[in-house]
Amino acid sequence: MMPDNAFDARLAAKKLLREGRSGALATLMPGSGDPYCSLVNVATAVNGAPLLLLSTLALHTKNILADKRVSLMLDERKEGDPLEGARAMLMGTCARASEPASESRYLRRHPEAQAFASFADFAFYRMEITRVHLVAGFGRIVDLKPQDILTDVSDAQALIESEAEAIEHMNADHAGACRLFATKLLGAPDGDWRCVGIDPEGLELQWGRTALRLPFPQRVTAPGPLRAVLKQLADRARAH
Repeated sequence: MMPDNAFDARLAAKKLLREGRSGALATLMPGSGDPYCSLVNVATAVNGAPLLLLSTLALHTKNILADKRVSLMLDERKEGDPLEGARAMLMGTCARASEPASESRYLRRHPEAQAFASFADFAFYRMEITRVHLVAGFGRIVDLKPQDILTDVSDAQALIESEAEAIEHMNADHAGACRLFATKLLGAPDGDWRCVGIDPEGLELQWGRTALRLPFPQRVTAPGPLRAVLKQLADRARAH
């Protein structure tokens, strides 16, 4: 079923991916192959790949270690009938994360996990997406490819290396701008909105367990262009 012309399936799926903070993880039981579903907290790598913090004591982790094929469902947690909200089913494989930044990106989104992230049985895992099925309402059911939902970071090493410093600077010196981004540009209620992630296509804002995605007007790959875009967005928010 094809979506209407005004609907951008890729942007809708990216929004779900970046704003999701928990989801339903499906794994396969060893031997029988029976499906097993569990609730997990979710963050994203800089390119959008889902990141999980899992314990080897958990059944879903044992399943992954035996068969790395998984599916992860993310939904927008909309008020009312949940079937009227958008959701994305991500299919692929899951394995231990090798990138050092996985821990910081996860813990910025789930600071409460700091209390147990260093336990010997816990480790960070990364999902590699192979297929995406988006359901976003009547006439908006679309199959997508990984490149449709993930962010190309091949030319953004300078931005990646400066991300942590930029986030710290935003939250320490420009907390008011983060609040304006959320309330004026995204229509969110007033609150202690903080920046928790930056990538070439946008930034993530979070207040408690609620996350919002603010797309950039143009792609950025280095600190200089990032500062220019953030000033542009701040000026727009103040004039709103």
